[in-house]
Amino acid sequence: MLGADGISPHVVQLDQGDAIPDIDDFDGLWVLGGPMQAWDEDNHPWLIAEKRAIREAVAERRMPYFGLCLGHQLLADALGGEIGPSAAPEVGILEVALTADGQASPFLAGLPHTFPCTQGHGAEVKALPDGATVLATSPMCAIQAMQIGTHALSLQFHTELTLDMIEACLELPEYKADFEAMLGADGIKQFLARSTRNAAAFESDAALIYANWISTAFAPGPARGATPG
Repeated sequence: MLGADGISPHVVQLDQGDAIPDIDDFDGLWVLGGPMQAWDEDNHPWLIAEKRAIREAVAERRMPYFGLCLGHQLLADALGGEIGPSAAPEVGILEVALTADGQASPFLAGLPHTFPCTQGHGAEVKALPDGATVLATSPMCAIQAMQIGTHALSLQFHTELTLDMIEACLELPEYKADFEAMLGADGIKQFLARSTRNAAAFESDAALIYANWISTAFAPGPARGATPG
């Protein structure tokens, strides 16, 4: 999808020792997921620099931003919200529901009021940063999607995972151990079966959210006139 829009992604793996590049050279910022917790700066000190870069990009520069799972929590934390352990983990194929603001937001336009998605988290955003709006919710996690201005969108759930990616994630020791502890071996089989049945819908939702993000976050505004490329 990025390639079709003429966008060349530059991948930075902070957990592998990559440095954060000068964001002057970029038009947008995506922050993805990971097995670490957003507050675990002692074991992952690069989180400090990452939050600082997010704060500069979103709050100071109003750079288009898309955060997923950990990237959703880091956005909230970087801008003064509150994150913490979930009362109960959300793992598997579960439903989220759009709030009234979510139904009105161009970021999620075209999605049904409720829809299934892939979940895999034991932490969550507990309180919004100033200026943020909740777009989606679930019975176990009140803040499933968040919008800041018209340039930043973040999702607690995973819309970016294809079936191949889900299978690959479950081969990683950190994820496999977590999923087995919460779902059991049979639960993982059921999770993969449900992922297979929903794969086409998941990809359709991902394409819709991506297109919405491109058209909304890069729309010319008084403080931002960048276009993707």
